[in-house]
Amino acid sequence: MAQRNLTELLAGAVVLVVALGFLGYAVANTGRSSGSGITLTARFDRIDGLAIGSDVRLAGVKVGAVRTAVIDPKTYQAVVTFSVQSGLNLPKDSSAEIASDSLLGGKILSLVPGGDDKTLVDGSSVTITQSSVSFEQILGKFIFSVSDLSANVQKSLDQKKVTP
Repeated sequence: MAQRNLTELLAGAVVLVVALGFLGYAVANTGRSSGSGITLTARFDRIDGLAIGSDVRLAGVKVGAVRTAVIDPKTYQAVVTFSVQSGLNLPKDSSAEIASDSLLGGKILSLVPGGDDKTLVDGSSVTITQSSVSFEQILGKFIFSVSDLSANVQKSLDQKKVTP
Protein backbone atom coordinates (compact mmCIF):
# COMPACT_ATOMS: atom_id res chain seq x y z
CA MET A 1 0.00 0.00 0.00
CA ALA A 2 2.82 2.42 0.90
CA GLN A 3 4.62 1.49 -2.34
CA ARG A 4 1.50 2.39 -4.37
CA ASN A 5 1.13 5.80 -2.64
CA LEU A 6 4.80 6.59 -3.28
CA THR A 7 4.43 5.66 -6.98
CA GLU A 8 1.33 7.84 -7.34
CA LEU A 9 3.09 10.70 -5.59
CA LEU A 10 6.11 10.47 -7.91
CA ALA A 11 3.87 10.26 -11.00
CA GLY A 12 1.95 13.34 -9.85
CA ALA A 13 5.20 15.24 -9.24
CA VAL A 14 6.47 14.38 -12.73
CA VAL A 15 3.20 15.58 -14.29
CA LEU A 16 3.39 18.80 -12.28
CA VAL A 17 7.02 19.45 -13.34
CA VAL A 18 6.16 18.83 -17.01
CA ALA A 19 3.13 21.16 -16.79
CA LEU A 20 5.25 23.90 -15.20
CA GLY A 21 7.84 23.41 -17.95
CA PHE A 22 5.19 23.91 -20.64
CA LEU A 23 3.86 26.98 -18.83
CA GLY A 24 7.34 28.47 -18.58
CA TYR A 25 7.99 27.82 -22.26
CA ALA A 26 4.67 29.39 -23.26
CA VAL A 27 5.30 32.53 -21.20
CA ALA A 28 8.86 32.89 -22.50
CA ASN A 29 7.79 32.58 -26.14
CA THR A 30 4.67 34.74 -26.30
CA GLY A 31 6.50 37.41 -28.29
CA ARG A 32 5.80 40.10 -25.72
CA SER A 33 8.53 42.66 -25.42
CA SER A 34 10.06 43.27 -22.04
CA GLY A 35 9.18 46.96 -22.04
CA SER A 36 12.27 48.22 -23.84
CA GLY A 37 11.73 50.90 -26.43
CA ILE A 38 9.87 54.16 -26.45
CA THR A 39 6.37 54.86 -25.17
CA LEU A 40 3.89 56.75 -27.35
CA THR A 41 0.22 57.71 -27.02
CA ALA A 42 -2.62 58.15 -29.49
CA ARG A 43 -6.26 59.26 -29.16
CA PHE A 44 -9.12 57.47 -30.88
CA ASP A 45 -12.90 57.90 -31.06
CA ARG A 46 -13.32 54.10 -30.80
CA ILE A 47 -10.96 51.21 -30.19
CA ASP A 48 -13.44 48.30 -30.38
CA GLY A 49 -11.57 45.05 -29.76
CA LEU A 50 -8.14 46.55 -29.12
CA ALA A 51 -6.85 45.08 -25.87
CA ILE A 52 -3.89 45.61 -23.60
CA GLY A 53 -1.09 43.46 -25.01
CA SER A 54 -2.36 43.73 -28.60
CA ASP A 55 0.34 43.97 -31.25
CA VAL A 56 1.62 47.26 -32.61
CA ARG A 57 2.69 46.66 -36.21
CA LEU A 58 4.53 48.57 -38.89
CA ALA A 59 4.30 47.16 -42.42
CA GLY A 60 2.81 44.00 -40.91
CA VAL A 61 5.79 43.41 -38.61
CA LYS A 62 5.33 43.47 -34.84
CA VAL A 63 7.28 46.42 -33.42
CA GLY A 64 5.61 46.82 -30.03
CA ALA A 65 2.57 46.27 -27.85
CA VAL A 66 -0.39 48.19 -26.43
CA ARG A 67 0.26 49.04 -22.76
CA THR A 68 -2.87 50.88 -21.56
CA ALA A 69 -6.22 52.13 -22.82
CA VAL A 70 -8.18 54.71 -20.82
CA ILE A 71 -10.95 57.25 -21.41
CA ASP A 72 -10.18 60.96 -21.32
CA PRO A 73 -13.06 62.31 -19.17
CA LYS A 74 -12.99 65.70 -20.94
CA THR A 75 -13.05 64.57 -24.58
CA TYR A 76 -14.49 61.05 -24.13
CA GLN A 77 -11.81 59.71 -26.43
CA ALA A 78 -9.84 56.52 -25.84
CA VAL A 79 -6.22 57.30 -24.99
CA VAL A 80 -4.00 54.38 -25.95
CA THR A 81 -0.45 54.11 -24.63
CA PHE A 82 1.84 51.76 -26.52
CA SER A 83 5.51 50.94 -26.85
CA VAL A 84 7.61 50.55 -29.97
CA GLN A 85 11.16 49.34 -30.46
CA SER A 86 13.81 51.93 -29.75
CA GLY A 87 15.81 52.94 -32.79
CA LEU A 88 12.75 52.80 -35.05
CA ASN A 89 12.83 56.61 -35.51
CA LEU A 90 9.23 57.08 -36.60
CA PRO A 91 8.60 60.40 -38.38
CA LYS A 92 6.59 62.93 -36.37
CA ASP A 93 3.72 62.90 -38.89
CA SER A 94 3.23 59.12 -38.68
CA SER A 95 -0.31 57.86 -38.22
CA ALA A 96 -1.90 55.12 -36.13
CA GLU A 97 -4.99 53.13 -37.02
CA ILE A 98 -6.97 50.35 -35.41
CA ALA A 99 -7.00 47.45 -37.87
CA SER A 100 -8.22 43.86 -37.86
CA ASP A 101 -5.60 41.20 -37.26
CA SER A 102 -7.63 38.78 -39.39
CA LEU A 103 -11.21 38.22 -40.42
CA LEU A 104 -11.98 36.37 -37.19
CA GLY A 105 -9.15 37.70 -35.04
CA GLY A 106 -8.79 40.65 -32.74
CA LYS A 107 -7.58 44.16 -33.40
CA ILE A 108 -4.08 45.56 -33.73
CA LEU A 109 -2.64 49.05 -33.73
CA SER A 110 -1.07 49.64 -37.12
CA LEU A 111 1.49 52.41 -37.63
CA VAL A 112 1.98 54.16 -40.97
CA PRO A 113 5.19 56.19 -41.19
CA GLY A 114 5.02 59.76 -42.44
CA GLY A 115 7.63 61.81 -44.24
CA ASP A 116 8.68 64.40 -41.64
CA ASP A 117 12.38 64.88 -40.87
CA LYS A 118 11.63 65.17 -37.15
CA THR A 119 11.00 61.92 -35.26
CA LEU A 120 8.75 60.88 -32.39
CA VAL A 121 10.56 60.64 -29.06
CA ASP A 122 9.68 58.85 -25.83
CA GLY A 123 6.42 60.31 -24.48
CA SER A 124 5.28 61.80 -27.82
CA SER A 125 1.76 61.58 -29.17
CA VAL A 126 0.72 60.28 -32.56
CA THR A 127 -1.80 62.92 -33.66
CA ILE A 128 -3.05 61.41 -36.92
CA THR A 129 -5.33 58.50 -36.03
CA GLN A 130 -8.06 56.37 -37.57
CA SER A 131 -10.52 54.70 -35.23
CA SER A 132 -11.82 51.16 -35.32
CA VAL A 133 -14.50 50.35 -37.87
CA SER A 134 -17.38 48.33 -36.43
CA PHE A 135 -18.24 45.28 -38.52
CA GLU A 136 -21.74 45.29 -37.06
CA GLN A 137 -22.35 48.88 -38.22
CA ILE A 138 -21.14 48.08 -41.75
CA LEU A 139 -23.33 44.97 -41.88
CA GLY A 140 -26.33 46.95 -40.61
CA LYS A 141 -25.86 49.63 -43.26
CA PHE A 142 -25.58 46.96 -45.96
CA ILE A 143 -28.78 45.23 -44.83
CA PHE A 144 -30.72 48.51 -44.73
CA SER A 145 -29.43 49.55 -48.16
CA VAL A 146 -30.48 46.19 -49.64
CA SER A 147 -33.94 46.47 -48.07
CA ASP A 148 -34.28 50.05 -49.40
CA LEU A 149 -33.24 48.87 -52.87
CA SER A 150 -35.74 46.02 -52.69
CA ALA A 151 -38.53 48.42 -51.64
CA ASN A 152 -37.68 50.82 -54.50
CA VAL A 153 -37.68 47.99 -57.04
CA GLN A 154 -41.02 46.72 -55.74
CA LYS A 155 -42.48 50.25 -55.90
CA SER A 156 -41.23 50.65 -59.47
CA LEU A 157 -42.77 47.29 -60.49
CA ASP A 158 -46.08 48.23 -58.85
CA GLN A 159 -46.15 51.53 -60.76
CA LYS A 160 -45.53 49.73 -64.08
CA LYS A 161 -48.45 47.36 -63.39
CA VAL A 162 -50.83 50.31 -62.81
CA THR A 163 -49.64 52.29 -65.87
CA PRO A 164 -50.76 50.65 -69.20
